[in-house]
Amino acid sequence: MIGYVRGTISHIMIDTCFVDVQGVGYRVFIASSTRQKLMLNKEITLFTYLNVREDAMNLYGFYTQTEYDLFLKLISVSGIGPKVALGMMSTITVEMLCKSISQKNITALTKLPGIGKKTAERLILELHDKMGFALTEDAPEALIIDTADHTDIISETSQALAALGYTQVEFMPILRKIGEIKSVEEAIRTVLKEFARR
Repeated sequence: MIGYVRGTISHIMIDTCFVDVQGVGYRVFIASSTRQKLMLNKEITLFTYLNVREDAMNLYGFYTQTEYDLFLKLISVSGIGPKVALGMMSTITVEMLCKSISQKNITALTKLPGIGKKTAERLILELHDKMGFALTEDAPEALIIDTADHTDIISETSQALAALGYTQVEFMPILRKIGEIKSVEEAIRTVLKEFARR
């Protein structure tokens, strides 16, 4: 199996990128969280998973070992293939996904693409005791923001931004940096201003 690829990013698409490794371009499927960290013509190392089928060999890449480990755990669950797992990781942050599973939050899981109630129940049954690996180094800020007094504001803000077409992977890093949030309107304005600067 290909453990990782290191090369220059030559193309970035919605769900894939090309990594140029000494003149050979590897097409790598990526989640939104990984895509946001990529820069054209910059060298990158991606942890990879090679999915071999009768009609294709697809390479999936991840910016961090934590994302890679979560991906492996997701595809170990019956009914969840690589594309569904990547779709889940593109819709919600790694921290929030792990937290939803560990806290048996079926409602949050069934909002993810390709996940119905039965699949959500299988995820919880098989993985809820295995999510601690992602709630350590990568998650302190996420846990703080969810357990603070303004949890309701964060929740309403998240729903409003999701309705506008944004994903948690895109807006949660901005919300974490705001600090004290006094209202949903203030939080939304701050996030949209940040998006406008990009």
